[in-house]
Amino acid sequence: MIEGYTGRETVEVGSTLRLHVSTDAPLFRVDFYRLGKELDFLGSSDWRTGVHTPPPPHPDGHPGHASPADDWNWPEYAFPVPRDGRPGIHIARFVAGDASGRPSDPPRRLRHASGFEREFFIVRPSSAGSVSRILYKKSTFTRHAYNRSDRSGLERACNLYENPVYVDAAAGPGVGAGTPRGHKVSMRRPGGINDLGYWDAPFIGWLERHGYDVEYCGDLDLHENPELLDDYDLLLSVGHDEYWSQAMRTHVETFVRSGGNVAFLSANTCWWRVHLTDGNTAFVSDTDHETDGAPPDPTAADLWWRPAPGGVGVPENGLTGVSFRNGGVWPGDWPGDRPCPGFTVQHADHWVYEGTGLADGTSGGTPDVFASGVPLIGYECDGAAFTYDEHGVARAHGMDGTPDSFLILGIALLHPPNREPHALRSGHWGYEPREERITGPRAATMGVHTAGGTVFTAATTDWPRVVGLGLDPAVDRITRNVLDRLRTRRPGA
Repeated sequence: MIEGYTGRETVEVGSTLRLHVSTDAPLFRVDFYRLGKELDFLGSSDWRTGVHTPPPPHPDGHPGHASPADDWNWPEYAFPVPRDGRPGIHIARFVAGDASGRPSDPPRRLRHASGFEREFFIVRPSSAGSVSRILYKKSTFTRHAYNRSDRSGLERACNLYENPVYVDAAAGPGVGAGTPRGHKVSMRRPGGINDLGYWDAPFIGWLERHGYDVEYCGDLDLHENPELLDDYDLLLSVGHDEYWSQAMRTHVETFVRSGGNVAFLSANTCWWRVHLTDGNTAFVSDTDHETDGAPPDPTAADLWWRPAPGGVGVPENGLTGVSFRNGGVWPGDWPGDRPCPGFTVQHADHWVYEGTGLADGTSGGTPDVFASGVPLIGYECDGAAFTYDEHGVARAHGMDGTPDSFLILGIALLHPPNREPHALRSGHWGYEPREERITGPRAATMGVHTAGGTVFTAATTDWPRVVGLGLDPAVDRITRNVLDRLRTRRPGA
């Protein structure tokens, strides 16, 4: 048995990576890989002395479940990051060994990013922007929110959703002064790799195969450093990017106002606000997630769109152009049995569609649909509230906070619906509550708006996966158009 986690997910070349490891083996080593066109093996560490440390118990006494809220405080081991190493997303694979330094179970070279007994970390260049003016933000807060801390053969099932820990500053002992109330998760827990292998690995491979150099960061980097984006022209949000701090949002909005561009190749984006605690090693979010069978705070005060005091009162679609409350979620496995309607084309003369050959029906005929039959829409998707004009074109009306300049370029209506909030139903799209005055259809709405810089939104979590796996030529070309156009600042473009 061996498992581990990072002290911090981001390091610079020439610095030190700190891993926290627990194992019942007398010795262990770490094999290092870099995620690129392939999963490239970089080398192995020396053998280290193993120590077995149990996880902290669940504070609410749930048997068989560890605490998702506490730092697991496992022994720390330092590993140098080569000064001449290549920046990117890297994987540390933990290998248990016997007393003679032989692997207990001789490992094969990794072929896939996902799995247990491994952890990812981000290596940044010593000079920001020296490799690329495109910054790829790995959605690390969302990863931690869903991390169950499982290991091979053992389900601990503890995260922000399963056996969560709710903290309330009024509760007294054990709660730090000024800590906001809400569900808490520590970012210092094991759990292996899941989402990185599903969304990021295919897309990163596609980027490198097609010559798009990027630099990487995590959510904590964007949260802590208001100057992080100064050295970049394009920020990428990829896959499932649900949890954002106020500082993250402020820094990105400032970046856009100054002419920076953002491509949200993601969905469920900026849905919950988080508050960093414990020296920025944990976060709290006041959500409607159930604790002991009931939501402790039905108002869910960290929902971005809902007006204060029951929410933040700053709709996320003011930044992204779209919101999960106008889209939906398809329950079950990924991609599972969800419908594959594709996007119906609008405004085919827009630069986003250049070279696709797609038509919108304005010259007669039926608008084209791209990615039909491909699992592009979902598993979660976002939309702008809209109405149809006299020509049958969907136009965002802005009553929900979507910018006036937002142009819906592609639309996918979500059918069949399950209209009961918070009760997922197999074979139906699940919807979230929204403003009563918004009554239009739920849909994924791909689009673009300008606010100094340009913001593109794909409005679906699985866009980067479809690109990375080469499942649809139109999605591929649109992605190229977005990257080629937005990789250089063009204020007002």
